[in-house]
Amino acid sequence: MDATVLGAWVATGLTLLIFSFLYKDNPLFKLAEHLYVGVSVGYIIVKTYDTVIVHLVVKPIVEHGEIALLIPVAIGMLMLTRYVPKAAWMSRYAFAFIVGMGAGLAIPRTISSFILKQIEDTVRPLLSIAGSDGVTFSMNLLNPASNLNALIILIGVGSVLFYFFFSIEHSGAGRVVARTGVIFLMISFGAAFGYTVMARMSLLIGRLTDLIEFSDASYGRPTIWLSLLTIGALILLARRGQAQPPESQ
Repeated sequence: MDATVLGAWVATGLTLLIFSFLYKDNPLFKLAEHLYVGVSVGYIIVKTYDTVIVHLVVKPIVEHGEIALLIPVAIGMLMLTRYVPKAAWMSRYAFAFIVGMGAGLAIPRTISSFILKQIEDTVRPLLSIAGSDGVTFSMNLLNPASNLNALIILIGVGSVLFYFFFSIEHSGAGRVVARTGVIFLMISFGAAFGYTVMARMSLLIGRLTDLIEFSDASYGRPTIWLSLLTIGALILLARRGQAQPPESQ
């Protein structure tokens, strides 16, 4: 059995064990779950050691003499003092440095992406000057820079901000504006949720495609045989659970 066929059997078996959770929580699913977590942690540890410690720390210091890398190494070692009760206080300096540096790097990017960029799109001109044609209003929804999209963004941002402005009662015309803001919020939340669902559906389609492909005779039909084996194991576990008397409380 070559590596490709063996990989197909392993991938099919683990996929079916994970799908067994659709029946109910069972030892087969827990086995696959523990294997997934254990292999993931082991892979991350090995890759971190090879990438960070060897290639980014040891080789630059030993081969190129970059002594300045000892500073982040020392900060990392201070973080490990968290596991020594008497020296745990030293880890506070490392965590304070990392949190401060992380906040300093994240705050400007967040302000630029979520505030300044939003303001830039909101104050975009609603009319365009097109040479001899004078003032024009482009209505191409497929063009993000069109005047119609700028108008929609302006209405959406203004109505959403008004919805969260509680100093004025939302009645009359204010109620209409607030309800418009709710509509824009629901569209935004729906788009985000739809994106998440589509990402999960993409993963599901990938696994089902592999199961269909691995049902071929060239792989030894692991999908068929392992499906029968998984179903049989679930039946045995169900009967075993029914045979055992309930625990007395």
